[in-house]
Amino acid sequence: MHPVLKPALRRGWRDLNTVQFGVAPAHAVVLGPVDTATGSFLTLLDGTRGPDLLRAEGHRMGLPDGHVDALLARLTRAGLLDDATGGGPQADALRRRGEAMDRRRPDHAALTIVDPVPGGAMKRLAARRTTRVQVRGAGRVGALLASVLAGAGVGQVDVLDGGCVEPWDLAPGGLPPDSVGERRTEAARRATRRAAPDRPPRTRPSQEPGLSLVVIAPRDGLAAYAPDPTATEDLMAAGTPHLYAGVIEGTGVVGPLVLPGATACADCITRGRTEHDPTWPRLMAQWRSGTRRQVPACDLALATAVAGLAAGHALAHLDGEPPASAGARWEASLPHLGWHARPVWPHPSCPCGANDRDQRTRTEAGITTTEETEAEKES
Repeated sequence: MHPVLKPALRRGWRDLNTVQFGVAPAHAVVLGPVDTATGSFLTLLDGTRGPDLLRAEGHRMGLPDGHVDALLARLTRAGLLDDATGGGPQADALRRRGEAMDRRRPDHAALTIVDPVPGGAMKRLAARRTTRVQVRGAGRVGALLASVLAGAGVGQVDVLDGGCVEPWDLAPGGLPPDSVGERRTEAARRATRRAAPDRPPRTRPSQEPGLSLVVIAPRDGLAAYAPDPTATEDLMAAGTPHLYAGVIEGTGVVGPLVLPGATACADCITRGRTEHDPTWPRLMAQWRSGTRRQVPACDLALATAVAGLAAGHALAHLDGEPPASAGARWEASLPHLGWHARPVWPHPSCPCGANDRDQRTRTEAGITTTEETEAEKES
């Protein structure tokens, strides 16, 4: 291990004996008391020295025996220490990739903030290269979202869509102007490859990784706002997590993230909405029928925000951190763009099984039927 203070957290002295790591409250840590000699020793934690050399340096600086080990343990418990050589063989392979690793350094720094384990951030970053994500949709939201995932280090990003690129599909960071008239799928895949820091590790066809996640980002935002359960039957049957994202009229939607058998699915959404509004199936039949000839409303800034937020939720899931879209849908509407979450509850009559698990979880947590009823009213 080569200890290094996490450089992503800015360091400042609150007073002569107290150090604050980090600016924003979400991740800031205050450490104290810290004497002058220990404060000087902190500057040696730059990842170039192992524990033996650090002990020798501490002895040279007059620190008592055992002080260095106690300090390292204290910093580790506080989540402030990383390991410049940690993460395992896959992380070592990624470090050797020079320019590709340089492009990932901001992402690595961000991961060190959320992963308290020394070397954990590098392990997560390396693990991204082995994941495979499918994006269904290559419009203003889908194409940009796929490029962000690839740029953040996801090893394989597949994009699926039909038809050819239209001028209104274009967006900065997504489909470029010279792709108009090309097949949407091919144009989006090419843009995604350009965004990737490097090529994913080679695997044999028989060893190709399964889908870690599917992001459903249709060009028609109605399919994200009111998803058709039949469109994801294959994903539910395979147990594949999937996330919805899109823009419907002037509203951006991210979520829910469906974890089959654990969180509410598209069928749960449809059944719940129908209970609250019996005319909903009639409206959906009208809205889904026929072919829309006019260009759908899709504000560029809103679409970009949706793509970015959805990519963040997707990466959190891939990194093993359940995002806020698991069991909820985040919405923001023009012109004020205030994001808010709407809970999406498993439906008792849906065969997906999420309701049974949800009920067990609530029972174990001591949530009563009255509390559940009030929660439903609030939603």
